[in-house]
Amino acid sequence: MIAASAPIPHGHRIEVVERVDDTGERAVMMVIDLETRVKYQQGTPSASDAVAWTGRVLECTIVSAKGRGSTTLLVDPIGPGSSEADVALRGADAAAFAAKAEADRWGGADRVPEPKAPRFW
Repeated sequence: MIAASAPIPHGHRIEVVERVDDTGERAVMMVIDLETRVKYQQGTPSASDAVAWTGRVLECTIVSAKGRGSTTLLVDPIGPGSSEADVALRGADAAAFAAKAEADRWGGADRVPEPKAPRFW
């Protein structure tokens, strides 16, 4: 939740920068919409106490009361882009393995041809 009006559409990837205090309490300092490159910032995060993570917006609720707005985002955390690529590659490897198994089952192209029968004249 951030104390600003931040309309971020469903499905957009965002980067969240949070400040973590000594008690473990987290406060959102900045949200960056990675699709539109719009930053929503409150305060200035310092590198020493800031934690950054990325996620995908599942739901966005904006509440406006007496001139003050607040936004609540439901975010599905995702890893860095390399981990998404790793998941995609594992899926591709599984698909290739399944395709090879199906080709083997149907007598794929890697069969050894039968030897030719000798000719009698």
